[in-house]
Amino acid sequence: MAGLARVLVHVRRGGRGGPAAFGQSVTGTFCAPHEDAAAVHCGLAGDRFLLSDAPFPGSTAALLKRPPFCPAKLLGQRPGVALPAELRGRGVAAGVAVLLEASTGRVLLTRRAPSLRHFPSVWVPPGGHMEPGEELLTVGLRELEEETGLSLDVGTFSWRMLGLWESLYPPMLSRGLPRRHHVVTYLLLRSDESHQQLEARMRPSTSEVSAYAWLDPPVLEAIAATEDGAEDSGDVPSALPATVSITELSGGSCGSARLPTATLLRVAPAEGDDVERVSTGTKFALRLWLETLGEQGGTRPPGSRGGQ
Repeated sequence: MAGLARVLVHVRRGGRGGPAAFGQSVTGTFCAPHEDAAAVHCGLAGDRFLLSDAPFPGSTAALLKRPPFCPAKLLGQRPGVALPAELRGRGVAAGVAVLLEASTGRVLLTRRAPSLRHFPSVWVPPGGHMEPGEELLTVGLRELEEETGLSLDVGTFSWRMLGLWESLYPPMLSRGLPRRHHVVTYLLLRSDESHQQLEARMRPSTSEVSAYAWLDPPVLEAIAATEDGAEDSGDVPSALPATVSITELSGGSCGSARLPTATLLRVAPAEGDDVERVSTGTKFALRLWLETLGEQGGTRPPGSRGGQ
């Protein structure tokens, strides 16, 4: 992830607001305490990523969501638990993640390198911090290229915003106080190329990615149906294959492997060490992606052409 500068999240409700505090639940600014989602308007306002309860010039309406176990939400219910001073002054960073859908209908997910400090060995779409002066699409394309080596040419893809996810790490208070707080904008990029054509150009970064997979809709639908914070998801549905094909990175080279489908259907453990799984925010984005398929009866809907 290039650069150290960050774009911070600002919130505005009822015409008043300011920078979001690190320990503040951004979602909770716009919804009742017992709720975990809100309709907001979002967009860049200078070098700020602004979330508002009312439209503003250049804003887009979007769904903002947090998990029911969101640490920032729970901290607000526990006044006796205080964050260290160095965390309280950090603010909330803006990020972007990209669901890349090939013309063949498959979607790219990557497994984060085990050496990463945040969400190691968890399956996610490519993504990262927003830097000052960048547009949302610019961030998504930059992160896609940095992590996978894929550069998408103008006019070869369409795109749209899917939604906003409030992400903290560790993701549960049972694993310690949060050290990272983002609002992630999920973008859907629909490529005119097949997953085979895209994969032929991939050169993943081994410092960020340990494996990748082009997953088909039935597997993605099963992933989206699992609920983190609930009991274990159980057995793999009989209609799904027992394993899926992935590409693993090791020693500077790539090789084909098989991953048990059940690994992708795991839920986040409430306590103890994390496990290899698909992130909670990714499941949220996949549910919104599935809705876009339903809007057009399963066909690929038109979107804004890349570069426009």
